[in-house]
Amino acid sequence: MAFDSLSSADPLKVRKGLRQVEGLLAQICLAREKASALPRRRSTQLLTSSQVKGGKELSALVDDPAFLEFFKLQEGFEWNLTLRLIGTLERLLGKSNGKGILVAANRTLRETQHPTSGGQNDLMIISCLNIMHGLLLLHPPSRALFARETHMILLLDLLEPEACPAVLSSTLLTLVTALLENPRAARSFESLDGLLTITSLFKTRTTNKEVKFKLLEFIYFYLMPETPHTVNNGDLLTGLSRSPSKLGGAHSRAAGGPQKKPEDRSTRTIQEKQAMLGKYLSNVGQLVDDLRANVPYGGVV
Repeated sequence: MAFDSLSSADPLKVRKGLRQVEGLLAQICLAREKASALPRRRSTQLLTSSQVKGGKELSALVDDPAFLEFFKLQEGFEWNLTLRLIGTLERLLGKSNGKGILVAANRTLRETQHPTSGGQNDLMIISCLNIMHGLLLLHPPSRALFARETHMILLLDLLEPEACPAVLSSTLLTLVTALLENPRAARSFESLDGLLTITSLFKTRTTNKEVKFKLLEFIYFYLMPETPHTVNNGDLLTGLSRSPSKLGGAHSRAAGGPQKKPEDRSTRTIQEKQAMLGKYLSNVGQLVDDLRANVPYGGVV
Protein backbone atom coordinates (compact mmCIF):
# COMPACT_ATOMS: atom_id res chain seq x y z
CA MET A 1 0.00 0.00 0.00
CA ALA A 2 2.71 2.49 0.97
CA PHE A 3 4.71 1.74 -2.19
CA ASP A 4 1.64 2.28 -4.37
CA SER A 5 0.95 5.59 -2.67
CA LEU A 6 4.54 6.78 -3.00
CA SER A 7 4.40 6.08 -6.74
CA SER A 8 1.13 7.94 -7.22
CA ALA A 9 0.75 11.23 -9.07
CA ASP A 10 -1.90 12.27 -6.52
CA PRO A 11 -0.33 14.47 -3.79
CA LEU A 12 -2.82 13.18 -1.21
CA LYS A 13 -1.76 9.59 -1.86
CA VAL A 14 1.91 10.53 -1.75
CA ARG A 15 1.38 12.22 1.60
CA LYS A 16 -0.42 9.11 2.85
CA GLY A 17 2.44 6.90 1.67
CA LEU A 18 4.99 9.05 3.49
CA ARG A 19 2.94 8.81 6.70
CA GLN A 20 2.77 5.02 6.33
CA VAL A 21 6.55 4.73 5.95
CA GLU A 22 7.04 7.05 8.93
CA GLY A 23 4.67 4.85 10.94
CA LEU A 24 6.63 1.73 10.00
CA LEU A 25 9.89 3.29 11.17
CA ALA A 26 8.19 4.47 14.37
CA GLN A 27 7.13 0.90 15.16
CA ILE A 28 10.69 -0.32 14.66
CA CYS A 29 12.50 2.46 16.52
CA LEU A 30 10.13 3.57 19.26
CA ALA A 31 8.78 1.73 22.29
CA ARG A 32 5.08 1.06 21.83
CA GLU A 33 2.53 2.00 24.48
CA LYS A 34 0.40 -0.71 26.02
CA ALA A 35 -2.11 -2.01 23.52
CA SER A 36 -5.05 -1.10 25.79
CA ALA A 37 -4.01 2.55 25.74
CA LEU A 38 -4.15 2.77 21.95
CA PRO A 39 -7.29 3.50 19.97
CA ARG A 40 -8.69 0.68 17.88
CA ARG A 41 -7.28 0.72 14.37
CA ARG A 42 -7.68 -1.42 11.30
CA SER A 43 -5.02 -4.11 11.23
CA THR A 44 -3.59 -2.66 8.03
CA GLN A 45 -3.08 0.81 9.46
CA LEU A 46 0.37 1.66 10.81
CA LEU A 47 1.09 3.55 13.99
CA THR A 48 2.21 7.12 13.67
CA SER A 49 4.98 8.63 15.76
CA SER A 50 2.38 10.35 17.95
CA GLN A 51 1.02 6.94 19.05
CA VAL A 52 4.33 5.66 20.37
CA LYS A 53 6.55 6.97 23.09
CA GLY A 54 10.09 6.50 24.29
CA GLY A 55 12.88 5.64 21.89
CA LYS A 56 14.58 2.25 21.97
CA GLU A 57 18.25 2.15 22.81
CA LEU A 58 20.39 1.73 19.70
CA SER A 59 21.88 -1.43 21.16
CA ALA A 60 18.38 -2.90 21.53
CA LEU A 61 17.90 -2.84 17.76
CA VAL A 62 20.72 -5.33 17.30
CA ASP A 63 18.62 -8.12 18.83
CA ASP A 64 15.23 -6.88 17.69
CA PRO A 65 13.67 -9.45 15.28
CA ALA A 66 11.53 -6.74 13.66
CA PHE A 67 14.57 -4.61 12.92
CA LEU A 68 16.58 -7.56 11.62
CA GLU A 69 13.75 -8.49 9.27
CA PHE A 70 13.43 -4.86 8.17
CA PHE A 71 17.18 -4.74 7.54
CA LYS A 72 17.09 -7.89 5.41
CA LEU A 73 14.26 -6.50 3.30
CA GLN A 74 16.28 -3.36 2.60
CA GLU A 75 18.98 -5.46 0.94
CA GLY A 76 17.03 -5.89 -2.29
CA PHE A 77 15.69 -3.49 -4.91
CA GLU A 78 12.09 -4.60 -4.49
CA TRP A 79 11.69 -3.57 -0.84
CA ASN A 80 14.37 -0.92 -0.41
CA LEU A 81 12.58 2.13 0.98
CA THR A 82 15.37 4.61 0.23
CA LEU A 83 15.19 3.69 -3.45
CA ARG A 84 11.41 4.20 -3.40
CA LEU A 85 11.79 7.60 -1.75
CA ILE A 86 14.36 8.61 -4.35
CA GLY A 87 11.71 7.91 -6.97
CA THR A 88 9.16 9.93 -5.00
CA LEU A 89 11.57 12.82 -4.65
CA GLU A 90 12.29 12.68 -8.36
CA ARG A 91 8.58 13.00 -9.14
CA LEU A 92 8.15 15.81 -6.64
CA LEU A 93 10.91 17.69 -8.44
CA GLY A 94 9.16 17.21 -11.77
CA LYS A 95 11.87 14.95 -13.17
CA SER A 96 11.69 11.91 -15.39
CA ASN A 97 14.36 9.20 -15.30
CA GLY A 98 17.00 11.61 -14.05
CA LYS A 99 16.66 13.95 -17.05
CA GLY A 100 16.38 17.16 -15.16
CA ILE A 101 14.57 20.40 -15.44
CA LEU A 102 15.95 23.03 -13.11
CA VAL A 103 14.21 23.16 -9.75
CA ALA A 104 13.78 26.90 -9.99
CA ALA A 105 11.98 26.57 -13.32
CA ASN A 106 9.76 23.83 -11.94
CA ARG A 107 8.91 25.91 -8.89
CA THR A 108 7.96 28.93 -11.04
CA LEU A 109 5.75 26.81 -13.27
CA ARG A 110 4.01 25.13 -10.33
CA GLU A 111 3.34 28.39 -8.55
CA THR A 112 2.00 29.98 -11.75
CA GLN A 113 -0.41 27.14 -12.43
CA HIS A 114 -1.29 26.29 -8.81
CA PRO A 115 -0.53 29.21 -6.48
CA THR A 116 -1.06 27.20 -3.29
CA SER A 117 0.63 23.98 -4.42
CA GLY A 118 4.24 25.16 -3.98
CA GLY A 119 4.09 25.15 -0.19
CA GLN A 120 2.41 21.73 -0.06
CA ASN A 121 5.02 20.33 -2.43
CA ASP A 122 7.80 21.71 -0.24
CA LEU A 123 6.24 20.04 2.82
CA MET A 124 6.19 16.68 1.05
CA ILE A 125 9.81 17.16 -0.08
CA ILE A 126 10.82 17.92 3.52
CA SER A 127 8.93 14.86 4.80
CA CYS A 128 10.55 12.68 2.13
CA LEU A 129 14.03 13.97 3.01
CA ASN A 130 13.53 13.53 6.75
CA ILE A 131 12.38 9.93 6.34
CA MET A 132 15.26 9.25 3.96
CA HIS A 133 17.67 10.65 6.55
CA GLY A 134 16.35 8.18 9.12
CA LEU A 135 16.51 5.27 6.69
CA LEU A 136 20.13 6.00 5.82
CA LEU A 137 20.99 5.89 9.52
CA LEU A 138 19.09 2.64 10.11
CA HIS A 139 20.38 0.95 6.95
CA PRO A 140 23.84 2.33 6.10
CA PRO A 141 24.25 0.10 3.00
CA SER A 142 21.53 2.17 1.31
CA ARG A 143 23.93 5.11 1.31
CA ALA A 144 25.69 3.43 -1.60
CA LEU A 145 22.74 4.44 -3.79
CA PHE A 146 24.10 7.99 -3.70
CA ALA A 147 27.35 6.90 -5.31
CA ARG A 148 25.24 6.97 -8.48
CA GLU A 149 25.22 10.41 -10.03
CA THR A 150 21.54 10.16 -11.05
CA HIS A 151 20.64 9.89 -7.36
CA MET A 152 23.16 12.36 -5.97
CA ILE A 153 22.05 15.05 -8.40
CA LEU A 154 18.55 15.00 -6.88
CA LEU A 155 19.94 16.31 -3.61
CA LEU A 156 22.13 18.89 -5.32
CA ASP A 157 19.18 20.13 -7.38
CA LEU A 158 17.41 21.00 -4.13
CA LEU A 159 20.26 23.27 -3.01
CA GLU A 160 19.01 26.24 -5.01
CA PRO A 161 19.07 29.78 -3.55
CA GLU A 162 15.35 30.07 -4.37
CA ALA A 163 14.45 27.04 -2.23
CA CYS A 164 12.83 27.64 1.15
CA PRO A 165 15.20 27.40 4.18
CA ALA A 166 13.45 24.32 5.57
CA VAL A 167 14.03 22.42 2.31
CA LEU A 168 17.69 23.51 2.26
CA SER A 169 18.23 22.43 5.88
CA SER A 170 16.61 19.03 5.36
CA THR A 171 18.59 18.49 2.16
CA LEU A 172 21.90 19.26 3.87
CA LEU A 173 21.11 16.86 6.72
CA THR A 174 20.23 14.09 4.26
CA LEU A 175 23.33 14.83 2.19
CA VAL A 176 25.58 14.50 5.25
CA THR A 177 24.01 11.12 6.06
CA ALA A 178 24.41 9.95 2.45
CA LEU A 179 28.13 10.83 2.54
CA LEU A 180 28.76 9.36 6.01
CA GLU A 181 31.30 6.52 5.76
CA ASN A 182 30.67 6.54 2.00
CA PRO A 183 33.67 7.87 0.04
CA ARG A 184 32.23 6.74 -3.29
CA ALA A 185 29.22 9.01 -2.79
CA ALA A 186 31.63 11.82 -1.88
CA ARG A 187 33.38 11.32 -5.21
CA SER A 188 30.03 11.53 -7.03
CA PHE A 189 29.25 14.68 -5.05
CA GLU A 190 32.55 16.21 -6.20
CA SER A 191 32.17 15.16 -9.83
CA LEU A 192 28.76 16.85 -10.00
CA ASP A 193 30.25 20.17 -8.79
CA GLY A 194 28.79 19.67 -5.35
CA LEU A 195 31.50 21.83 -3.80
CA LEU A 196 30.61 24.68 -6.15
CA THR A 197 26.93 24.27 -5.25
CA ILE A 198 27.62 24.34 -1.51
CA THR A 199 30.05 27.25 -1.55
CA SER A 200 27.93 29.33 -3.95
CA LEU A 201 24.94 28.94 -1.66
CA PHE A 202 27.11 29.79 1.35
CA LYS A 203 28.35 33.01 -0.31
CA THR A 204 24.91 34.08 -1.56
CA ARG A 205 23.73 37.12 0.44
CA THR A 206 20.11 36.04 0.46
CA THR A 207 20.86 32.68 2.08
CA ASN A 208 19.21 32.35 5.50
CA LYS A 209 21.60 32.61 8.49
CA GLU A 210 20.54 29.24 9.87
CA VAL A 211 21.13 27.65 6.48
CA LYS A 212 24.57 29.29 6.29
CA PHE A 213 25.41 27.77 9.66
CA LYS A 214 24.39 24.33 8.38
CA LEU A 215 26.44 24.89 5.24
CA LEU A 216 29.47 25.68 7.38
CA GLU A 217 28.84 22.49 9.37
CA PHE A 218 28.70 20.57 6.11
CA ILE A 219 32.03 22.05 4.99
CA TYR A 220 33.63 20.96 8.27
CA PHE A 221 32.10 17.51 7.82
CA TYR A 222 33.41 17.26 4.25
CA LEU A 223 36.97 18.11 5.34
CA MET A 224 37.11 15.31 7.92
CA PRO A 225 39.31 12.24 7.31
CA GLU A 226 37.37 9.54 5.48
CA THR A 227 36.69 6.07 6.85
CA PRO A 228 38.14 3.29 4.67
CA HIS A 229 35.28 1.89 2.67
CA THR A 230 34.38 -1.81 2.42
CA VAL A 231 32.20 -3.61 -0.07
CA ASN A 232 30.20 -6.81 0.40
CA ASN A 233 29.98 -8.67 -2.89
CA GLY A 234 26.80 -10.38 -1.70
CA ASP A 235 24.74 -7.23 -1.48
CA LEU A 236 21.75 -7.16 -3.80
CA LEU A 237 22.08 -3.41 -4.19
CA THR A 238 25.30 -3.19 -6.17
CA GLY A 239 28.16 -1.82 -4.13
CA LEU A 240 26.23 -1.36 -0.88
CA SER A 241 28.71 -0.83 1.92
CA ARG A 242 28.98 -2.31 5.35
CA SER A 243 30.90 0.46 7.02
CA PRO A 244 31.68 0.48 10.73
CA SER A 245 28.82 1.82 12.84
CA LYS A 246 27.01 1.29 16.11
CA LEU A 247 24.64 -1.05 14.28
CA GLY A 248 27.46 -3.21 12.98
CA GLY A 249 26.26 -6.23 14.96
CA ALA A 250 22.85 -6.04 13.38
CA HIS A 251 24.40 -5.58 9.94
CA SER A 252 26.47 -8.74 10.14
CA ARG A 253 23.58 -10.75 11.57
CA ALA A 254 21.20 -9.61 8.88
CA ALA A 255 23.80 -10.51 6.25
CA GLY A 256 24.24 -14.01 7.68
CA GLY A 257 27.42 -13.36 9.63
CA PRO A 258 30.71 -11.54 9.06
CA GLN A 259 32.12 -11.73 5.56
CA LYS A 260 35.49 -10.88 4.09
CA LYS A 261 35.24 -7.66 2.08
CA PRO A 262 37.69 -6.06 -0.32
CA GLU A 263 38.83 -2.59 0.61
CA ASP A 264 37.66 0.35 -1.46
CA ARG A 265 40.51 2.78 -2.13
CA SER A 266 38.36 5.71 -3.22
CA THR A 267 39.11 7.86 -0.17
CA ARG A 268 40.76 11.29 -0.28
CA THR A 269 43.08 12.85 2.28
CA ILE A 270 42.33 16.09 4.10
CA GLN A 271 45.01 17.79 2.02
CA GLU A 272 43.39 16.67 -1.24
CA LYS A 273 39.97 17.87 -0.14
CA GLN A 274 41.44 21.12 1.16
CA ALA A 275 42.94 21.81 -2.27
CA MET A 276 39.64 21.09 -4.01
CA LEU A 277 37.61 23.24 -1.64
CA GLY A 278 40.23 25.99 -1.83
CA LYS A 279 39.17 26.65 -5.42
CA TYR A 280 35.93 28.12 -4.06
CA LEU A 281 36.75 29.37 -0.54
CA SER A 282 39.72 31.42 0.60
CA ASN A 283 39.89 30.43 4.30
CA VAL A 284 39.96 26.63 4.00
CA GLY A 285 43.33 26.40 5.73
CA GLN A 286 41.88 27.99 8.88
CA LEU A 287 38.98 25.53 8.82
CA VAL A 288 41.39 22.61 8.61
CA ASP A 289 43.38 24.00 11.55
CA ASP A 290 40.15 24.21 13.55
CA LEU A 291 39.36 20.59 12.71
CA ARG A 292 42.76 19.39 13.84
CA ALA A 293 42.48 21.34 17.07
CA ASN A 294 38.95 20.23 18.00
CA VAL A 295 38.51 16.83 16.26
CA PRO A 296 34.68 16.86 15.91
CA TYR A 297 32.54 13.90 14.73
CA GLY A 298 34.85 11.43 16.46
CA GLY A 299 37.72 12.17 14.08
CA VAL A 300 36.48 10.36 10.94
CA VAL A 301 33.48 10.35 8.62
